[in-house]
Amino acid sequence: MTAHDETPSRHGPGPEAADGPAGRAGSAPAVLVLGPAVGRADVPGMCARLSTLAARHGPEAGPVVVDVSAVRAPDLAVLEALARLGLTARRLGRGLLLRGAGGELRALLARSGLDTVLPTADLPGGGGVEPGGETEERKEPGGVQEGVERGDPAG
Repeated sequence: MTAHDETPSRHGPGPEAADGPAGRAGSAPAVLVLGPAVGRADVPGMCARLSTLAARHGPEAGPVVVDVSAVRAPDLAVLEALARLGLTARRLGRGLLLRGAGGELRALLARSGLDTVLPTADLPGGGGVEPGGETEERKEPGGVQEGVERGDPAG
């Protein structure tokens, strides 16, 4: 399977377990972990898994987190899967955050325009890359000055 959920017992105490026993799943964020290879045939199962996670964790847990740190070669199938997961989360009244997105995936999201609807976040344990960088400082281009000779017609 290319996706599974993160549970506090598997990862030891952390942000998911800080609020109390594992029985209080509503206080922990719902986390869906994608595997290194994602195919189009996997998408319906991932969307069903996201729906189950969102229902189990409740709306007070905030947005559903999709851990994409294992995705090695992002392609159009990965973009389609993430877009469909985003739509599923939105239909359930939840947001969606991507955790652990590498530079190649971030660039692909930006080129496709999906970076505005599928935000990335460096959450605890995300290991994500800092988004963007500072813009280069440059001098403003100077205005064009035309020399006008007496007697030249305008225009």
